[in-house]
Amino acid sequence: MTVADAASGTRLVRRPRDGRRIAFEVLGPAHGFPVVLLHGTPGSRLGPRPRGIVLHRLGIRLITYDRPGYGDSDRVRGRDVAHAAQDVRAIADALRLDRFSVVGRSGGGPHALACAADAALRDRIIRVAVLVSLAPAGAPGWFDGMNDDNHEQMSKAVTDPAELESEIRRRATEISTDPDFLLGLLTEQMTVADQRVVSDAALRRQLRLSYRDAIKNGPYGWIDDLFALRRDWQVDLRAITAPVRLWHGGEDTFAPAVHSRYLAHQIGTAELDVRPGAAHFDAMPELPRTLRWLAARPVVAGLAR
Repeated sequence: MTVADAASGTRLVRRPRDGRRIAFEVLGPAHGFPVVLLHGTPGSRLGPRPRGIVLHRLGIRLITYDRPGYGDSDRVRGRDVAHAAQDVRAIADALRLDRFSVVGRSGGGPHALACAADAALRDRIIRVAVLVSLAPAGAPGWFDGMNDDNHEQMSKAVTDPAELESEIRRRATEISTDPDFLLGLLTEQMTVADQRVVSDAALRRQLRLSYRDAIKNGPYGWIDDLFALRRDWQVDLRAITAPVRLWHGGEDTFAPAVHSRYLAHQIGTAELDVRPGAAHFDAMPELPRTLRWLAARPVVAGLAR
């Protein structure tokens, strides 16, 4: 059953088996090509996305949702990356989507790949795009080039999970009182390229909104994401049959480009674009160009920015 919240635009789908709520939004033209966007870590369905006028120009019906524990979606303790396919399938069924594409950014990248590899979704997903994604934790050189803060968090997910959870709880509390807290912390780790991107006032507003909404009911989505990304994903990358586009900034220090290079070797249908001079947050202005590809339409020069 799907329930619309007319005040906020949020819709809720309840999974028949357990009644668990999954919160999502639908933007863009009603008859546009459907694309499901999987947000970063931390993040929410309200995260950075193109304006409505851009979606109409692209002919894209964009569906965004909160992973379990984020925003208005119920938590699933101990979830793995593969679990994302269940939620995307529930949303696609509720919207009666026969064919659609998926795109994941940063921490959403592995979850998008999980959807593409899922046996029940494989014939419904026509294209997959992954921007600045992490690779599975066992990939060679996983920490190479990663900034200190991400390195520490991802290490503690294995060596000291209790300490990591305590730190994420502290950060969530700071965000709830000061929406600029996380942006300030991230800026300390950013390259010049990333700082240039997030200097845009509109993008900063979207990030603040996304981070605050993500933890409004607790830090659980953030905590569970970090553990899921460091465990076995339970995803067979070689099972992906849809065309995959991997995009990465060559200067990324949050999820270095070595991650996408590894993914490209594992996925037989993948094409890889490592952009010199770009970094992690450059994935956000890259999204409109990616959406056009996901709808299998030719790229128009200059449209992405």
